[in-house]
Amino acid sequence: MRRELTEQRERILRFMYAYQRTNDRPPTVREIQRALDISSTAVVKHHLDRLERFGYIYREPRASRGLRLTDKARRWLAEQGLLAESEWTGPERTVRVPIAGYIVAGAPVASYPTTDEDIDTIELTRDLLPQTENVYALRVRGDSMVDASVHDGDLVILRQQEDANNGDMVAVWLEDDQETTLKYFYREGGKVRLQPANPAYEPIIKPADVVRVQGKVIAIIRRLAA
Repeated sequence: MRRELTEQRERILRFMYAYQRTNDRPPTVREIQRALDISSTAVVKHHLDRLERFGYIYREPRASRGLRLTDKARRWLAEQGLLAESEWTGPERTVRVPIAGYIVAGAPVASYPTTDEDIDTIELTRDLLPQTENVYALRVRGDSMVDASVHDGDLVILRQQEDANNGDMVAVWLEDDQETTLKYFYREGGKVRLQPANPAYEPIIKPADVVRVQGKVIAIIRRLAA
């Protein structure tokens, strides 16, 4: 059986909790590396990848302070006597986000609603989503965003909005093609470049007036391997 929490990963979780409590913000990868005297940031990222895979942390895309402890991590910390049960559980700490359907991370295709009858919402902590207005989830199909840690079967959490800044990961509707896709957004003059995060895919270039932003990705929920 795979061991989810090695000694190093336990140290990272303890430090993340203590840092957040002291500074009211999560630590960066570099701060974890220095505080725990880990040999390199690459080693830290390796352990964070495993912690995310096993459901102990969330990571907000492209944010240096995007690390968030999950309720699973808080439950473990409570078991270690590091925080009270009231700090990790209870209805005030969680929010249910609707899963609105699928979004394609690949060649754009017509959007369609989810058929997951048993999974129509996902419960997230308010640490991850302090503001929940106009927030929804989409399940990812395709692999054009794998270098941004968005894999087939993952959930992306989006905030509904109609505009975007360059570099934002967004869900967009392409009016001319009547198709939807998940890409990085770049406005270039009168056109929009929708950039994948996978060298196997070419960017999509469209006139700006046919690109409709539907939401900005604010979190990624990794699908656990079977």
